[in-house]
Amino acid sequence: MAGEGRTAPGWDSTIERRGLRDRVYERILQLLLSGEVAPGARLSIDTLARQLDVSPTPVREAMVHLERTGLVTREALKGYRVAPPLGATQLRELFDARIMLEIEAARLATPADPDMLDELREAEDEHRRSGERVIEAIHAGSNDVELTTAYFAADAAFHEVVFRHCGNRYLRQMSESLGAQLHRMRQSMVHGVTDVREAIAEHEAIRQAFLAGDPEQPARMMRLHIEGVRARSLDLEKD
Repeated sequence: MAGEGRTAPGWDSTIERRGLRDRVYERILQLLLSGEVAPGARLSIDTLARQLDVSPTPVREAMVHLERTGLVTREALKGYRVAPPLGATQLRELFDARIMLEIEAARLATPADPDMLDELREAEDEHRRSGERVIEAIHAGSNDVELTTAYFAADAAFHEVVFRHCGNRYLRQMSESLGAQLHRMRQSMVHGVTDVREAIAEHEAIRQAFLAGDPEQPARMMRLHIEGVRARSLDLEKD
């Protein structure tokens, strides 16, 4: 067949460029979550490009993505600055929205099909492994931003399983938009992840609720989990 096995013009370069942008995004995200750059500090695209040994283009693309998370703000003619961490009122509003979305997603995903149960088990296992690594680092007196970032990613992946299986594409889109804002919550928690054990236990309770087949229990366990995270986050904010 004519053209079979050929690569579309620009296809490889497009994938490569997207991969570079994603790597640059992750590097800058870690920088912001580490607290190395103070809130309000200016972020120069050219300076970041030199530090990361890349052209300004992937840095600029990454900054547009980071602006959606709320971690950076853009001022006309002045460029980007590091946004301040969320205050207690903003955190409460964020969790109120998260509770509504996640409880409804859990309700719609009930009863869970075998594929969802398998994915939940895999996501829970990865979250547990990531959590154990964070606990080991804390006991060793280390504040490893990469481990903490990986832990939060594993935590998010567990919740994403429920949204993937809730059967409502718009609810999932709303969760993705809200999930970007959760990075700002993590910005204030990265130096004090103290609820790893609690979160692991709560994820296990959610999976067991789906496994049991009770039509009400998954949503109930999801509510208890998010409310628990909210209480612990607001306690940390007070400190």
